[in-house]
Amino acid sequence: MSSGSPSGGRRTRYAIVGTGARAGMFVRALTADHAEHCELVALADSNPGRARYHNDALVARGLAPVAVHDAADFLRMLDEEQVDVALVTTVDRVHDRYIVAALDAGRDVVTEKPMTIDAARCRAVLDAVERSGRRVTVTFNYRYNPVHEAVRRVLAGGEIGEVGSVHFEWLLDTRHGADYFRRWHRDKANSGGLLVHKATHHFDLVNWWLGAVPERVYAEGRLFFYGDEQGRRHGYARDYDRAHGAAEAAGDPFALHLAGSESLRRLYLDNETYDGYHRDRNVFAPGVTIEDDLAVVVRYSTGATMSYHLTAYSPWEGYRVMFNGSGGRLELEVVENDHVSPRGGGLRGASPHSAEAEQGWARVRVHPFWRTGYDVDLGDHTREGHGGADARMTAALFSPTTAPDPLGRRATERDGALSLLTGLAGNESLATGKAVRVRDLLDLGDRF
Repeated sequence: MSSGSPSGGRRTRYAIVGTGARAGMFVRALTADHAEHCELVALADSNPGRARYHNDALVARGLAPVAVHDAADFLRMLDEEQVDVALVTTVDRVHDRYIVAALDAGRDVVTEKPMTIDAARCRAVLDAVERSGRRVTVTFNYRYNPVHEAVRRVLAGGEIGEVGSVHFEWLLDTRHGADYFRRWHRDKANSGGLLVHKATHHFDLVNWWLGAVPERVYAEGRLFFYGDEQGRRHGYARDYDRAHGAAEAAGDPFALHLAGSESLRRLYLDNETYDGYHRDRNVFAPGVTIEDDLAVVVRYSTGATMSYHLTAYSPWEGYRVMFNGSGGRLELEVVENDHVSPRGGGLRGASPHSAEAEQGWARVRVHPFWRTGYDVDLGDHTREGHGGADARMTAALFSPTTAPDPLGRRATERDGALSLLTGLAGNESLATGKAVRVRDLLDLGDRF
C-alpha cells in the first residue's frame, strides 16, 4: 500500500497503536522521510509513558507532539483524529483486535508481522477484509532487502530451473536470540513462539521466492538452551528474575541492563509503573514457554520441499539458504555479525536490531550445471536497517508511486495468512507429533 491522497490532495493521516521500540521506525518514517505525503496524527497505547517517549522525541526534533490515546479508546481515536490508516505495532496476540476494528471502521491497516498468532484470529482478519473491502499490508521488510530481491530475480529468471528443494538455516546469536527470552515473546500465548513471531519472516520469503503455497508441515523442537532447567543443566543459571537492581545480574553475559541505555531506560524502565512490564527478564528464569531449537519440513503446492532449522543460541548470527533446481543450485549466505557476544558486563545499549549489531556480509552464488559458478551482484545492499530493507519498505509504503513492482514485494493479508499458517502448522505438529495439512487448520478456499 502507498499513501497517496485520500481526498483533495491532503496528506494521508496515520495513527500508531502499540508504542514499543518497533514503533520508532514508523514514527521516524512518517514524520521525517515521508512527511510530505504522510501525517502522523495519533499514538495509542495502554502505557501512556511509552507513547509520551515518542512524543518527546518529536519535540526534541522541533516537531509538534501528536495526540495520545489509551488503546482502549482505539475506535474513538480513529474518528476523533480522522485517521485514514491504522498502523499496528502491538504485542502479537492483540494484532487482530486492532486490525479487525480498523477494517470494520472503514480504515486500511498496516501491521507488523506476524499478522496474528492463531488460526481463529487469522480467519477473523480475513473475514473482516472481505466484508469491509479495505486493505491490509503486512510489513515483511525482508522482501525489500536487495539480497533477497536478487535471489527472487535469479529464481524467476530460471537460472537454476525448477526448484526441487530448499534448505534454510537461521541462526540467532546469544545477543539477539536471547532477547526473545527476556521479553513478552517468551510466553507462547503472547507471540505464538518463534515459529510464528520470527519464522514467519522466513516462511514468507520462501513462499515469495517460490511463488508457492505451503501444503503440509512437520516439525520437531524443544527448549534446549534457555529457561530455568536448561540454564542449570548447562551452567548458565543465575538466581534473579530481572536484571535491574539484581546484584546477581552483574557480569552476566545474558543480562540486559536497561539503565545503561538512555533509550531503553526512558521507553521501558521509567514506565514500568503503568503496567509492570519488565523488558529485562532473566533468560534462565522460570516462565519460558517457547522453543529455542526448531526443525521443520514443508511441502509446497509446486511439489518443492523445504527443510528449515532455527537455532536461537548461536555464537554468531546469520542464515544460509540453498536452492536445488533442475538446472543447478543457488546459495545465499548472510552473516549478520560474527562478533563474540559481550561478556563481563551484560548488554548495555544498542538494540539487537541496530546498525551496530549488523556488521557482517552477504553473498549469493549460482552454480549452473556444466558451467562455472558465479556471484550475483547485490546492488545497494547495506548493513543498516535489515540490509537496507527498512528504508526501502517504508518508502514503498508511505510515498505515493505509480511505478510497477515486478517483484511483487507488497505483502497483503493473503501473504500474512500463508506465512502464519506454516508456523501454526508447525506448532500443531509439535503438539501432536504428526504432519499437519495446512488446510486442516484453516481452509482458505479458492481465494488462496
